[in-house]
Amino acid sequence: MRIWRPGGLWLQASVVTLGAFDGVHRGHQALVGAAVRRARELGVPAVAWTFDPPPRAHFGGARILTPLGEKLARLSALGLDHLVVVPFDAAYARRDARAFLRELATVAPLEVWVGPDFRFGRGRAGSVATLARCWPVRQMEPIRCPRGERISSSRIRRLLEAGREAEARELLGWPAPGGCRRVA
Repeated sequence: MRIWRPGGLWLQASVVTLGAFDGVHRGHQALVGAAVRRARELGVPAVAWTFDPPPRAHFGGARILTPLGEKLARLSALGLDHLVVVPFDAAYARRDARAFLRELATVAPLEVWVGPDFRFGRGRAGSVATLARCWPVRQMEPIRCPRGERISSSRIRRLLEAGREAEARELLGWPAPGGCRRVA
């Protein structure tokens, strides 16, 4: 997997998946895996587009589940060809949704794969519907644990805060110590 900054990668076609991917938990693994399989079917590169730090950490001070190096290693293990890492800061957060769409166009998506709550652009103005005006979008339903609860980075953070590390590790789906250590 090759790692890029925005504007560094130009492709004539790709399948792209978008997200913060904090924790690269079982839900993220399913999303990225589906995008990689689809890219292989279409004979184009599989690209993930992620943010560092994750927007929830930037805006709300949420604990980061996986430091960037660990996130890169986990995403690489999922078979991606390319990863675009966006440095997420105050200036990037002020960009409107159209700027994000122009940036994404550099990899010429044949399909864009997202989770159920993906938003982008200043004020989270961009939505799945916004993406769908430009490219075919595949929106994956939430992945649930055996008890039926949705797997999410927020839920994993709550489990860790409650000292329920074994449950968090199960949702992450990576061997210990994985993303279950506390990150300041």
